Amino acid sequence: MSDRARILAVNPGGMTTRIAVYEGEERVFEATIEHSREELDALCPPNAPLEYACQLDYRKDAIERALDESGQTGEPFDAVVGRGGLLRSIPSGTYDVSEQLLADARVGYQGQHASNLGALLADALVKDLGGRAFIVDPVSVDEFDSLARYSGHKDIARKSLGHALNTKATARKAAKLLGRPLSEVNLIVAHLGSGISITPLNEGRMVDVNNAASGGPFSPERAGGLPLIEMLDYMKREGVAIERMQRIILRESGLTSYVGTNDFRSVAEHAMSGDNKAREVIEAMAYQIAKEIAGMASVLKGSVDAVVYTGSMANSDYLVGLVDDRVSFIADKMVLPGENELESLASGALEVLAGREEPREYPTD
Repeated sequence: MSDRARILAVNPGGMTTRIAVYEGEERVFEATIEHSREELDALCPPNAPLEYACQLDYRKDAIERALDESGQTGEPFDAVVGRGGLLRSIPSGTYDVSEQLLADARVGYQGQHASNLGALLADALVKDLGGRAFIVDPVSVDEFDSLARYSGHKDIARKSLGHALNTKATARKAAKLLGRPLSEVNLIVAHLGSGISITPLNEGRMVDVNNAASGGPFSPERAGGLPLIEMLDYMKREGVAIERMQRIILRESGLTSYVGTNDFRSVAEHAMSGDNKAREVIEAMAYQIAKEIAGMASVLKGSVDAVVYTGSMANSDYLVGLVDDRVSFIADKMVLPGENELESLASGALEVLAGREEPREYPTD
């Protein structure tokens, strides 16, 4: 297959679907499709158990409209590659979308997250657009050391669930800027987005990470690591069922809970304009991010070449400054804002299509 393979990369997020068309390594089209909370709630009612598969047809239609309107459907695609979700714990790499993978994505094998739609959308889109369906470096990439799996109870293990796709891509860029191979550097990558994950990389391996859905700092919508006894007391006192609590933790916490919006930029603007409540909440989020970074520095025994900030909120000098003020003693900072996920998806698919790598096989047991 030529290095000019035509690839559609799809990255579903909580309120957006980002897409890009690549011809080989060249990006020829990109779009961010916005979804309103009202539209999504109409498809997946807030009082129902949290899931994302109910958005599949809606998001597929939105992607195909965007491609049609931009004239991108005149030629067939060689591949559609989606961001992988909370699947089985698997090694880093590019995977063919299989029936087992689709089944796990649909039910949320390790939990519900918008990225579960990545494989489902890739599979659905190739039926109309042609090509092969892939995922690359899903949320469930697992490179943990054994000590990282201990939670404090023998029946509950810590899981390797983080922003693996962007973390790996950003780490490779950081290593290049340092002038060394990724396998020879130790980094702490702080992904600051709708979810926040802090990952220590020991010679390129993601040896630990906070699960952004159930631990670490709070974020625009997520609660992070709630105190357990207090959470149980709250559920009992308010009569909150488990399914409802999952939605609160993932959709109605963080900035949304404290100041009534998940719009970080708006809250940061209010904070810098003298809104004391907004300022304190942003400072509290930065405080929690800094604590997580410092904790992960201990995983690397203090041997850290750089603390790397990425994700959409890394565009905020205000937030990064607040965090770095507390952790600059660990290592110099490196700010690589935004997300490298579409590029990484396309690159993973291209390596397989060009015959330079073999696709990995998703496990069935």
